Amino acid sequence: MSDLIQVICDNLDRTVEVPAGITLQELREQLQIEGPYRFLAAYVNNRIKELNFRIYTPSTVRFIDMTSFEGIRVYQRTISFILQKAVHDLFPNNTLHIRHSMGASGFYCEISGLNPLPEQHLEAIREQMQRLIAQDIPIRSGKMLTSTVRKIYEGFGMDDKIALLDSRPRLYSKLSTLEELPGYFYGALAPSTGYTPTFELHPYYNGFVITLPMRTNPARVQQNIHQEKMFDIFHTYQSWVKIMGVPTVGQLNSKVLAGDASELIKIAEAFHENKLAQIAAQIEQANRERGVRLVLISGPSSSGKTTFAKRLGVQLRILGLQPVLISLDDYFVERTQTPRDENGEYDYEALEAIDLKQFNDHLQRLERGESVEIPRYDFITGTRQWHDNPLKLDENSLLIVEGIHGLNPALTPIVPDSRKFKIYVSCFTSVALDNVSRIATSDNRLLRRLTRDYRTRGSDALATLSRWESVRRGEEKHIFPYQENADVMFNSSLFYEISVLRRFAEPILREVPNTMPEYGEARRMLKFLDNFIPIAPDEIPPTSLLREFIGGSSFKY
Repeated sequence: MSDLIQVICDNLDRTVEVPAGITLQELREQLQIEGPYRFLAAYVNNRIKELNFRIYTPSTVRFIDMTSFEGIRVYQRTISFILQKAVHDLFPNNTLHIRHSMGASGFYCEISGLNPLPEQHLEAIREQMQRLIAQDIPIRSGKMLTSTVRKIYEGFGMDDKIALLDSRPRLYSKLSTLEELPGYFYGALAPSTGYTPTFELHPYYNGFVITLPMRTNPARVQQNIHQEKMFDIFHTYQSWVKIMGVPTVGQLNSKVLAGDASELIKIAEAFHENKLAQIAAQIEQANRERGVRLVLISGPSSSGKTTFAKRLGVQLRILGLQPVLISLDDYFVERTQTPRDENGEYDYEALEAIDLKQFNDHLQRLERGESVEIPRYDFITGTRQWHDNPLKLDENSLLIVEGIHGLNPALTPIVPDSRKFKIYVSCFTSVALDNVSRIATSDNRLLRRLTRDYRTRGSDALATLSRWESVRRGEEKHIFPYQENADVMFNSSLFYEISVLRRFAEPILREVPNTMPEYGEARRMLKFLDNFIPIAPDEIPPTSLLREFIGGSSFKY
Protein backbone atom coordinates (compact mmCIF):
# COMPACT_ATOMS: atom_id res chain seq x y z
CA MET A 1 0.00 0.00 0.00
CA SER A 2 1.34 3.43 -0.95
CA ASP A 3 2.34 5.87 1.77
CA LEU A 4 -0.13 8.70 2.19
CA ILE A 5 0.88 12.35 2.38
CA GLN A 6 -1.08 15.44 3.31
CA VAL A 7 -1.69 18.06 0.63
CA ILE A 8 -3.23 21.45 1.28
CA CYS A 9 -5.12 22.53 -1.84
CA ASP A 10 -5.49 26.30 -1.89
CA ASN A 11 -8.08 26.14 -4.69
CA LEU A 12 -10.46 24.19 -2.42
CA ASP A 13 -9.16 25.58 0.88
CA ARG A 14 -8.93 22.07 2.30
CA THR A 15 -6.42 19.39 3.29
CA VAL A 16 -6.50 15.90 1.76
CA GLU A 17 -4.52 12.69 2.03
CA VAL A 18 -3.20 11.30 -1.25
CA PRO A 19 -0.69 8.60 -2.27
CA ALA A 20 2.94 9.73 -2.31
CA GLY A 21 4.16 10.13 -5.88
CA ILE A 22 0.84 11.37 -7.25
CA THR A 23 1.17 13.82 -10.15
CA LEU A 24 -0.41 17.24 -10.03
CA GLN A 25 -2.66 16.24 -12.90
CA GLU A 26 -3.82 13.14 -11.04
CA LEU A 27 -4.40 15.24 -7.93
CA ARG A 28 -6.54 17.70 -9.85
CA GLU A 29 -8.61 14.88 -11.35
CA GLN A 30 -8.99 13.06 -8.03
CA LEU A 31 -10.20 16.21 -6.27
CA GLN A 32 -12.30 17.25 -9.29
CA ILE A 33 -10.88 20.76 -9.20
CA GLU A 34 -12.36 22.82 -11.99
CA GLY A 35 -12.19 26.50 -12.86
CA PRO A 36 -13.56 28.80 -15.52
CA TYR A 37 -10.44 28.11 -17.60
CA ARG A 38 -8.21 25.06 -17.93
CA PHE A 39 -5.40 24.77 -15.38
CA LEU A 40 -1.96 24.95 -17.00
CA ALA A 41 0.45 24.45 -14.08
CA ALA A 42 0.53 24.70 -10.30
CA TYR A 43 2.51 26.20 -7.46
CA VAL A 44 3.85 23.55 -5.08
CA ASN A 45 5.16 25.09 -1.87
CA ASN A 46 5.24 28.42 -3.73
CA ARG A 47 7.35 27.08 -6.63
CA ILE A 48 5.89 26.74 -10.12
CA LYS A 49 5.69 23.13 -11.35
CA GLU A 50 4.42 21.42 -14.48
CA LEU A 51 1.33 19.24 -14.13
CA ASN A 52 3.31 16.01 -14.54
CA PHE A 53 5.32 16.85 -11.40
CA ARG A 54 5.05 14.16 -8.69
CA ILE A 55 4.51 15.03 -5.03
CA TYR A 56 6.34 12.89 -2.47
CA THR A 57 6.19 15.05 0.66
CA PRO A 58 3.48 17.09 2.43
CA SER A 59 2.85 20.12 0.24
CA THR A 60 0.68 23.13 -0.42
CA VAL A 61 -0.68 23.22 -3.97
CA ARG A 62 -2.33 26.00 -5.95
CA PHE A 63 -3.43 25.35 -9.54
CA ILE A 64 -3.25 28.30 -11.96
CA ASP A 65 -4.89 29.11 -15.27
CA MET A 66 -4.08 31.71 -17.90
CA THR A 67 -5.66 34.60 -15.98
CA SER A 68 -2.55 34.74 -13.76
CA PHE A 69 0.68 36.27 -15.05
CA GLU A 70 2.56 32.98 -14.67
CA GLY A 71 -0.32 31.08 -16.25
CA ILE A 72 -0.27 33.22 -19.39
CA ARG A 73 3.50 32.68 -19.58
CA VAL A 74 2.91 28.91 -19.58
CA TYR A 75 0.40 29.35 -22.40
CA GLN A 76 2.84 31.54 -24.38
CA ARG A 77 5.76 29.13 -23.99
CA THR A 78 3.65 26.14 -24.98
CA ILE A 79 2.14 27.73 -28.08
CA SER A 80 5.62 28.95 -29.06
CA PHE A 81 6.86 25.36 -28.92
CA ILE A 82 3.92 24.21 -31.04
CA LEU A 83 4.63 26.99 -33.56
CA GLN A 84 8.29 25.96 -33.69
CA LYS A 85 7.26 22.35 -34.31
CA ALA A 86 4.85 23.31 -37.10
CA VAL A 87 7.52 25.38 -38.86
CA HIS A 88 10.05 22.57 -38.45
CA ASP A 89 7.61 20.02 -39.90
CA LEU A 90 6.83 22.17 -42.94
CA PHE A 91 10.15 23.95 -43.52
CA PRO A 92 12.91 21.84 -41.94
CA ASN A 93 15.66 23.91 -43.60
CA ASN A 94 14.39 27.24 -42.29
CA THR A 95 14.55 28.75 -38.80
CA LEU A 96 11.73 30.35 -36.85
CA HIS A 97 12.52 33.59 -35.01
CA ILE A 98 10.05 34.92 -32.42
CA ARG A 99 11.17 38.52 -32.47
CA HIS A 100 9.16 40.55 -29.96
CA SER A 101 5.75 41.26 -28.46
CA MET A 102 2.95 42.97 -30.38
CA GLY A 103 0.02 44.32 -28.40
CA ALA A 104 -1.27 42.79 -25.20
CA SER A 105 -1.19 39.20 -26.42
CA GLY A 106 0.72 38.94 -29.69
CA PHE A 107 4.23 38.22 -30.96
CA TYR A 108 5.91 39.13 -34.21
CA CYS A 109 7.68 36.23 -35.92
CA GLU A 110 9.83 35.68 -39.00
CA ILE A 111 11.13 32.60 -40.78
CA SER A 112 14.64 32.80 -42.20
CA GLY A 113 14.75 32.46 -45.97
CA LEU A 114 11.03 33.19 -46.26
CA ASN A 115 10.94 36.99 -46.10
CA PRO A 116 8.28 38.03 -46.90
CA LEU A 117 6.31 34.95 -45.94
CA PRO A 118 3.88 33.85 -48.69
CA GLU A 119 0.26 33.77 -47.55
CA GLN A 120 -0.14 30.09 -48.49
CA HIS A 121 2.79 29.23 -46.18
CA LEU A 122 1.12 31.04 -43.29
CA GLU A 123 -2.07 29.11 -43.88
CA ALA A 124 -0.11 25.85 -43.94
CA ILE A 125 1.50 26.74 -40.59
CA ARG A 126 -1.91 27.50 -39.10
CA GLU A 127 -3.31 24.16 -40.26
CA GLN A 128 -0.27 22.24 -38.98
CA MET A 129 -0.54 23.90 -35.57
CA GLN A 130 -4.20 22.98 -35.39
CA ARG A 131 -3.35 19.35 -36.23
CA LEU A 132 -0.69 19.23 -33.52
CA ILE A 133 -3.12 20.67 -30.97
CA ALA A 134 -5.91 18.28 -32.00
CA GLN A 135 -3.55 15.31 -31.50
CA ASP A 136 -2.90 16.44 -27.90
CA ILE A 137 0.76 15.37 -28.12
CA PRO A 138 2.60 15.06 -24.77
CA ILE A 139 5.32 17.62 -24.03
CA ARG A 140 8.09 16.03 -22.03
CA SER A 141 10.68 17.79 -19.90
CA GLY A 142 13.60 16.48 -17.89
CA LYS A 143 17.27 16.87 -17.05
CA MET A 144 20.10 15.04 -18.75
CA LEU A 145 23.83 15.40 -19.21
CA THR A 146 24.61 18.73 -20.88
CA SER A 147 26.92 16.93 -23.30
CA THR A 148 23.94 14.82 -24.44
CA VAL A 149 21.70 17.89 -24.75
CA ARG A 150 24.37 19.60 -26.82
CA LYS A 151 24.54 16.68 -29.26
CA ILE A 152 20.75 16.74 -29.62
CA TYR A 153 20.85 20.46 -30.45
CA GLU A 154 23.68 19.84 -32.91
CA GLY A 155 21.51 17.32 -34.73
CA PHE A 156 18.93 20.05 -35.34
CA GLY A 157 21.42 22.80 -36.15
CA MET A 158 20.33 24.86 -33.12
CA ASP A 159 23.45 27.02 -32.81
CA ASP A 160 21.58 29.61 -30.72
CA LYS A 161 20.91 27.07 -27.97
CA ILE A 162 24.40 25.58 -28.20
CA ALA A 163 25.90 29.05 -27.67
CA LEU A 164 23.86 29.41 -24.47
CA LEU A 165 24.94 25.98 -23.21
CA ASP A 166 28.59 26.62 -23.97
CA SER A 167 28.65 30.00 -22.24
CA ARG A 168 27.21 28.71 -18.95
CA PRO A 169 28.69 25.20 -18.40
CA ARG A 170 26.60 22.84 -16.26
CA LEU A 171 26.84 19.08 -15.78
CA TYR A 172 23.10 18.66 -16.33
CA SER A 173 20.66 20.75 -18.36
CA LYS A 174 16.92 20.73 -18.80
CA LEU A 175 15.52 19.61 -22.16
CA SER A 176 11.92 19.75 -23.35
CA THR A 177 10.73 17.72 -26.32
CA LEU A 178 7.67 17.81 -28.54
CA GLU A 179 7.84 14.50 -30.40
CA GLU A 180 11.40 14.58 -31.76
CA LEU A 181 11.88 18.38 -31.58
CA PRO A 182 14.00 19.66 -28.65
CA GLY A 183 13.52 23.01 -26.95
CA TYR A 184 14.77 25.09 -24.05
CA PHE A 185 12.50 27.21 -21.85
CA TYR A 186 13.31 28.75 -18.47
CA GLY A 187 9.79 28.18 -17.19
CA ALA A 188 6.98 25.65 -17.04
CA LEU A 189 5.14 24.22 -20.07
CA ALA A 190 1.69 22.70 -20.35
CA PRO A 191 1.72 18.86 -20.32
CA SER A 192 0.48 18.50 -23.90
CA THR A 193 -0.38 20.46 -27.01
CA GLY A 194 -4.13 20.28 -26.39
CA TYR A 195 -3.89 22.77 -23.54
CA THR A 196 -3.40 25.77 -25.87
CA PRO A 197 -6.11 25.53 -28.52
CA THR A 198 -6.73 29.23 -29.11
CA PHE A 199 -4.51 31.36 -31.35
CA GLU A 200 -4.62 33.29 -34.60
CA LEU A 201 -2.00 34.09 -37.25
CA HIS A 202 -1.93 37.34 -39.24
CA PRO A 203 0.50 38.39 -41.98
CA TYR A 204 2.61 41.38 -40.92
CA TYR A 205 5.62 43.08 -42.50
CA ASN A 206 8.07 40.31 -43.60
CA GLY A 207 6.58 37.70 -41.30
CA PHE A 208 3.48 37.27 -39.21
CA VAL A 209 1.93 37.96 -35.83
CA ILE A 210 0.61 35.18 -33.62
CA THR A 211 -2.10 36.43 -31.26
CA LEU A 212 -3.18 34.58 -28.14
CA PRO A 213 -6.06 34.86 -25.68
CA MET A 214 -5.77 37.88 -23.41
CA ARG A 215 -4.91 37.31 -19.77
CA THR A 216 -7.62 39.74 -18.69
CA ASN A 217 -10.20 38.18 -21.01
CA PRO A 218 -9.24 34.64 -22.14
CA ALA A 219 -12.36 34.39 -24.29
CA ARG A 220 -10.98 37.13 -26.54
CA VAL A 221 -8.07 37.08 -28.98
CA GLN A 222 -6.82 40.54 -29.88
CA GLN A 223 -7.54 41.40 -33.51
CA ASN A 224 -5.78 43.56 -36.10
CA ILE A 225 -2.76 44.62 -34.09
CA HIS A 226 -1.28 47.76 -35.61
CA GLN A 227 1.55 49.28 -33.59
CA GLU A 228 3.75 50.76 -36.27
CA LYS A 229 5.74 53.04 -33.96
CA MET A 230 6.53 50.29 -31.48
CA PHE A 231 7.26 47.84 -34.30
CA ASP A 232 9.75 50.28 -35.81
CA ILE A 233 11.54 50.61 -32.46
CA PHE A 234 11.83 46.84 -32.01
CA HIS A 235 12.86 46.31 -35.62
CA THR A 236 15.56 49.00 -35.47
CA TYR A 237 17.10 47.69 -32.25
CA GLN A 238 16.99 44.04 -33.29
CA SER A 239 18.69 44.86 -36.57
CA TRP A 240 21.31 46.74 -34.57
CA VAL A 241 22.06 43.99 -32.04
CA LYS A 242 22.32 41.55 -34.94
CA ILE A 243 24.94 43.79 -36.54
CA MET A 244 26.69 44.00 -33.16
CA GLY A 245 26.76 40.20 -33.03
CA VAL A 246 24.69 39.90 -29.81
CA PRO A 247 21.13 38.95 -30.88
CA THR A 248 20.98 36.14 -28.29
CA VAL A 249 22.22 35.69 -24.72
CA GLY A 250 24.62 32.94 -25.76
CA GLN A 251 26.37 35.29 -28.18
CA LEU A 252 26.35 38.11 -25.62
CA ASN A 253 27.92 35.78 -23.04
CA SER A 254 30.59 34.75 -25.54
CA LYS A 255 31.57 38.41 -26.06
CA VAL A 256 31.74 38.97 -22.30
CA LEU A 257 33.90 35.88 -21.78
CA ALA A 258 36.17 37.10 -24.57
CA GLY A 259 36.77 40.36 -22.65
CA ASP A 260 34.65 42.60 -24.88
CA ALA A 261 32.29 43.92 -22.17
CA SER A 262 33.96 47.34 -22.06
CA GLU A 263 33.48 47.84 -25.78
CA LEU A 264 29.87 46.68 -25.63
CA ILE A 265 29.10 49.21 -22.89
CA LYS A 266 30.65 52.08 -24.84
CA ILE A 267 28.77 51.27 -28.03
CA ALA A 268 25.40 50.78 -26.31
CA GLU A 269 25.74 54.08 -24.45
CA ALA A 270 26.77 55.92 -27.63
CA PHE A 271 23.70 54.52 -29.39
CA HIS A 272 21.48 55.97 -26.63
CA GLU A 273 23.18 59.34 -26.90
CA ASN A 274 22.69 59.42 -30.65
CA LYS A 275 18.97 58.67 -30.30
CA LEU A 276 18.58 61.34 -27.61
CA ALA A 277 20.19 63.93 -29.87
CA GLN A 278 17.78 63.03 -32.69
CA ILE A 279 14.75 63.41 -30.41
CA ALA A 280 16.02 66.76 -29.08
CA ALA A 281 16.34 68.02 -32.66
CA GLN A 282 12.72 67.02 -33.36
CA ILE A 283 11.53 68.88 -30.26
CA GLU A 284 13.48 72.00 -31.19
CA GLN A 285 11.88 71.92 -34.64
CA ALA A 286 8.41 71.49 -33.10
CA ASN A 287 9.14 74.42 -30.79
CA ARG A 288 9.98 76.65 -33.75
CA GLU A 289 7.20 75.50 -36.07
CA ARG A 290 4.21 75.08 -33.75
CA GLY A 291 5.17 76.65 -30.48
CA VAL A 292 5.58 73.47 -28.48
CA ARG A 293 6.45 74.30 -24.87
CA LEU A 294 5.31 71.13 -23.10
CA VAL A 295 7.12 67.81 -23.51
CA LEU A 296 5.29 64.84 -22.00
CA ILE A 297 7.27 61.67 -21.28
CA SER A 298 5.38 58.49 -20.48
CA GLY A 299 6.25 54.85 -20.03
CA PRO A 300 5.72 51.92 -17.67
CA SER A 301 7.39 51.42 -14.32
CA SER A 302 11.20 51.34 -14.35
CA SER A 303 11.46 52.29 -18.01
CA GLY A 304 14.03 54.97 -17.14
CA LYS A 305 11.81 58.00 -17.73
CA THR A 306 13.57 60.16 -15.12
CA THR A 307 17.10 59.76 -16.46
CA PHE A 308 15.83 59.97 -20.03
CA ALA A 309 14.24 63.33 -19.18
CA LYS A 310 17.47 64.61 -17.61
CA ARG A 311 19.63 63.48 -20.52
CA LEU A 312 17.14 64.92 -22.99
CA GLY A 313 17.42 68.20 -21.09
CA VAL A 314 21.17 68.26 -21.70
CA GLN A 315 20.64 67.76 -25.43
CA LEU A 316 18.01 70.52 -25.52
CA ARG A 317 20.39 72.96 -23.84
CA ILE A 318 22.86 72.34 -26.64
CA LEU A 319 20.14 73.57 -29.01
CA GLY A 320 19.54 76.77 -27.04
CA LEU A 321 16.45 75.73 -25.08
CA GLN A 322 16.10 75.85 -21.29
CA PRO A 323 14.36 72.67 -20.08
CA VAL A 324 12.51 72.66 -16.77
CA LEU A 325 11.83 69.15 -15.44
CA ILE A 326 8.83 68.05 -13.39
CA SER A 327 8.06 64.49 -12.25
CA LEU A 328 4.42 63.45 -12.01
CA ASP A 329 5.43 61.23 -9.07
CA ASP A 330 5.82 64.41 -7.03
CA TYR A 331 2.14 65.14 -7.55
CA PHE A 332 0.97 61.94 -5.86
CA VAL A 333 -1.71 62.63 -3.31
CA GLU A 334 -0.89 61.79 0.29
CA ARG A 335 -0.69 58.02 0.76
CA THR A 336 -3.78 58.04 2.98
CA GLN A 337 -5.74 59.56 0.06
CA THR A 338 -4.37 57.20 -2.60
CA PRO A 339 -7.10 55.13 -4.32
CA ARG A 340 -7.08 51.38 -3.79
CA ASP A 341 -7.38 48.58 -6.32
CA GLU A 342 -9.76 45.62 -6.28
CA ASN A 343 -7.51 43.87 -3.75
CA GLY A 344 -7.53 46.80 -1.36
CA GLU A 345 -3.91 47.74 -2.17
CA TYR A 346 -2.78 51.30 -2.90
CA ASP A 347 -3.17 51.87 -6.64
CA TYR A 348 -0.33 54.23 -7.56
CA GLU A 349 -0.93 53.48 -11.25
CA ALA A 350 -4.42 55.04 -11.24
CA LEU A 351 -4.72 58.53 -12.70
CA GLU A 352 -6.62 59.48 -9.54
CA ALA A 353 -3.43 58.91 -7.54
CA ILE A 354 -2.24 62.19 -9.06
CA ASP A 355 -3.42 65.55 -7.72
CA LEU A 356 -4.71 66.63 -11.15
CA LYS A 357 -6.21 69.87 -9.90
CA GLN A 358 -2.97 71.13 -8.43
CA PHE A 359 -0.89 69.84 -11.36
CA ASN A 360 -3.00 71.67 -13.96
CA ASP A 361 -3.10 74.79 -11.80
CA HIS A 362 0.69 74.77 -11.76
CA LEU A 363 0.80 74.31 -15.56
CA GLN A 364 -1.40 77.37 -16.07
CA ARG A 365 0.58 79.49 -13.65
CA LEU A 366 3.90 78.50 -15.23
CA GLU A 367 2.50 79.30 -18.68
CA ARG A 368 1.58 82.79 -17.41
CA GLY A 369 5.16 83.28 -16.23
CA GLU A 370 4.42 82.97 -12.54
CA SER A 371 6.76 81.44 -9.99
CA VAL A 372 5.50 78.07 -8.67
CA GLU A 373 6.57 75.98 -5.68
CA ILE A 374 6.72 72.35 -6.80
CA PRO A 375 5.94 69.49 -4.37
CA ARG A 376 8.30 66.61 -3.63
CA TYR A 377 6.86 63.16 -2.82
CA ASP A 378 8.60 61.06 -0.19
CA PHE A 379 8.11 57.38 -1.09
CA ILE A 380 9.16 56.19 2.33
CA THR A 381 6.74 58.32 4.37
CA GLY A 382 4.06 58.63 1.69
CA THR A 383 3.79 62.39 2.17
CA ARG A 384 4.46 65.48 0.08
CA GLN A 385 7.13 68.02 0.89
CA TRP A 386 8.08 71.22 -0.96
CA HIS A 387 11.07 72.42 -2.94
CA ASP A 388 13.08 75.32 -1.60
CA ASN A 389 13.55 76.86 -5.06
CA PRO A 390 10.36 77.78 -6.98
CA LEU A 391 10.18 77.16 -10.74
CA LYS A 392 9.62 79.84 -13.33
CA LEU A 393 9.62 79.71 -17.14
CA ASP A 394 11.10 82.30 -19.49
CA GLU A 395 10.75 82.66 -23.25
CA ASN A 396 13.36 79.97 -23.95
CA SER A 397 12.00 77.54 -21.36
CA LEU A 398 10.55 74.16 -22.22
CA LEU A 399 8.56 72.28 -19.57
CA ILE A 400 9.34 68.56 -19.46
CA VAL A 401 6.89 66.41 -17.50
CA GLU A 402 7.68 62.73 -16.96
CA GLY A 403 5.32 60.14 -15.50
CA ILE A 404 3.30 57.08 -16.41
CA HIS A 405 0.22 59.12 -17.42
CA GLY A 406 2.05 61.52 -19.72
CA LEU A 407 0.24 60.36 -22.88
CA ASN A 408 -3.23 60.23 -21.33
CA PRO A 409 -5.19 63.23 -22.71
CA ALA A 410 -7.01 63.48 -19.37
CA LEU A 411 -3.76 64.55 -17.69
CA THR A 412 -3.43 67.85 -19.58
CA PRO A 413 -6.89 68.79 -20.96
CA ILE A 414 -6.09 72.52 -20.74
CA VAL A 415 -3.18 72.31 -23.22
CA PRO A 416 -3.97 72.11 -26.97
CA ASP A 417 -2.56 68.95 -28.55
CA SER A 418 -0.57 70.98 -31.07
CA ARG A 419 1.40 72.52 -28.20
CA LYS A 420 2.52 69.15 -26.81
CA PHE A 421 5.36 66.87 -27.82
CA LYS A 422 4.72 63.33 -26.60
CA ILE A 423 7.40 60.70 -25.97
CA TYR A 424 6.93 57.07 -24.97
CA VAL A 425 9.88 55.45 -23.19
CA SER A 426 10.10 51.76 -22.43
CA CYS A 427 12.61 48.99 -22.03
CA PHE A 428 12.08 47.07 -25.28
CA THR A 429 14.48 44.21 -24.61
CA SER A 430 16.24 43.45 -27.86
CA VAL A 431 18.42 40.46 -26.91
CA ALA A 432 16.66 37.05 -26.81
CA LEU A 433 17.57 33.89 -24.92
CA ASP A 434 17.51 32.05 -28.24
CA ASN A 435 15.62 32.22 -31.52
CA VAL A 436 12.23 31.32 -30.02
CA SER A 437 12.62 32.37 -26.37
CA ARG A 438 12.23 36.13 -26.16
CA ILE A 439 12.97 38.05 -22.98
CA ALA A 440 9.87 39.79 -21.69
CA THR A 441 10.34 43.53 -21.28
CA SER A 442 8.45 43.23 -17.99
CA ASP A 443 11.19 40.93 -16.62
CA ASN A 444 13.88 43.47 -17.55
CA ARG A 445 11.90 46.25 -15.86
CA LEU A 446 11.27 44.12 -12.77
CA LEU A 447 15.02 43.64 -12.31
CA ARG A 448 15.51 47.38 -12.56
CA ARG A 449 12.76 48.08 -10.05
CA LEU A 450 13.97 45.47 -7.58
CA THR A 451 17.44 47.00 -7.64
CA ARG A 452 16.33 50.64 -7.43
CA ASP A 453 13.62 50.22 -4.81
CA TYR A 454 15.91 48.21 -2.54
CA ARG A 455 18.51 50.95 -2.75
CA THR A 456 16.39 54.12 -2.66
CA ARG A 457 12.86 53.41 -1.46
CA GLY A 458 13.35 51.06 1.46
CA SER A 459 11.61 48.18 -0.31
CA ASP A 460 12.94 44.63 -0.11
CA ALA A 461 12.29 42.06 -2.84
CA LEU A 462 9.21 40.74 -1.08
CA ALA A 463 7.58 44.18 -1.05
CA THR A 464 8.44 44.85 -4.70
CA LEU A 465 7.28 41.43 -5.92
CA SER A 466 4.05 41.61 -3.93
CA ARG A 467 3.14 44.85 -5.73
CA TRP A 468 4.40 43.90 -9.20
CA GLU A 469 1.21 42.25 -10.43
CA SER A 470 -0.77 45.30 -9.36
CA VAL A 471 1.74 47.52 -11.18
CA ARG A 472 1.40 45.46 -14.35
CA ARG A 473 -2.39 45.49 -14.18
CA GLY A 474 -2.20 49.26 -13.86
CA GLU A 475 0.07 49.47 -16.91
CA GLU A 476 -2.33 47.41 -18.98
CA LYS A 477 -5.15 49.73 -17.97
CA HIS A 478 -3.55 53.17 -17.76
CA ILE A 479 -0.40 53.23 -19.92
CA PHE A 480 -0.33 50.76 -22.81
CA PRO A 481 -3.62 51.96 -24.39
CA TYR A 482 -2.03 55.40 -25.02
CA GLN A 483 1.46 54.40 -26.19
CA GLU A 484 0.77 54.87 -29.89
CA ASN A 485 -0.24 58.49 -29.15
CA ALA A 486 3.47 59.29 -28.89
CA ASP A 487 5.22 61.49 -31.43
CA VAL A 488 8.37 59.42 -30.88
CA MET A 489 9.38 56.32 -28.92
CA PHE A 490 12.66 55.64 -27.17
CA ASN A 491 14.03 52.23 -26.28
CA SER A 492 15.72 52.60 -22.91
CA SER A 493 17.13 49.06 -22.84
CA LEU A 494 20.86 48.48 -22.96
CA PHE A 495 21.71 45.08 -24.37
CA TYR A 496 24.36 44.50 -21.70
CA GLU A 497 22.25 45.58 -18.71
CA ILE A 498 20.82 42.27 -17.44
CA SER A 499 24.38 40.99 -17.16
CA VAL A 500 25.06 43.95 -14.87
CA LEU A 501 21.78 43.79 -12.96
CA ARG A 502 22.41 40.12 -12.11
CA ARG A 503 24.94 40.86 -9.36
CA PHE A 504 22.60 43.45 -7.81
CA ALA A 505 19.32 41.54 -8.08
CA GLU A 506 20.44 38.04 -7.06
CA PRO A 507 21.14 38.74 -3.37
CA ILE A 508 17.91 40.74 -3.12
CA LEU A 509 15.85 37.92 -4.64
CA ARG A 510 17.45 35.31 -2.39
CA GLU A 511 16.04 37.12 0.65
CA VAL A 512 12.46 36.12 -0.23
CA PRO A 513 11.44 33.33 2.20
CA ASN A 514 9.95 30.13 0.76
CA THR A 515 6.92 30.57 3.01
CA MET A 516 5.65 33.49 0.93
CA PRO A 517 3.69 33.31 -2.36
CA GLU A 518 6.26 35.62 -3.98
CA TYR A 519 8.93 32.94 -3.54
CA GLY A 520 7.94 31.32 -6.83
CA GLU A 521 8.51 34.52 -8.79
CA ALA A 522 11.82 35.10 -7.01
CA ARG A 523 12.97 31.59 -7.98
CA ARG A 524 11.88 32.12 -11.59
CA MET A 525 13.88 35.33 -11.83
CA LEU A 526 16.93 33.68 -10.26
CA LYS A 527 16.78 30.87 -12.83
CA PHE A 528 16.46 33.48 -15.56
CA LEU A 529 19.49 35.43 -14.32
CA ASP A 530 21.52 32.25 -14.25
CA ASN A 531 21.62 32.42 -18.06
CA PHE A 532 23.80 35.57 -18.01
CA ILE A 533 27.54 35.94 -17.45
CA PRO A 534 27.89 38.88 -15.00
CA ILE A 535 29.41 42.17 -16.08
CA ALA A 536 31.03 44.50 -13.53
CA PRO A 537 29.48 48.01 -13.49
CA ASP A 538 32.83 49.83 -13.23
CA GLU A 539 32.90 51.19 -16.79
CA ILE A 540 29.27 52.28 -16.98
CA PRO A 541 29.33 56.09 -17.30
CA PRO A 542 27.70 58.18 -14.52
CA THR A 543 25.18 59.57 -17.03
CA SER A 544 24.01 56.10 -18.10
CA LEU A 545 20.32 55.40 -17.81
CA LEU A 546 21.22 52.22 -15.92
CA ARG A 547 22.75 54.31 -13.14
CA GLU A 548 19.24 55.37 -12.13
CA PHE A 549 18.75 51.81 -10.88
CA ILE A 550 22.15 50.58 -9.72
CA GLY A 551 23.40 53.87 -8.28
CA GLY A 552 26.40 56.06 -9.07
CA SER A 553 24.54 58.51 -11.31
CA SER A 554 25.83 62.04 -11.73
CA PHE A 555 22.22 63.25 -11.98
CA LYS A 556 20.26 64.31 -8.90
CA TYR A 557 16.92 62.58 -8.36
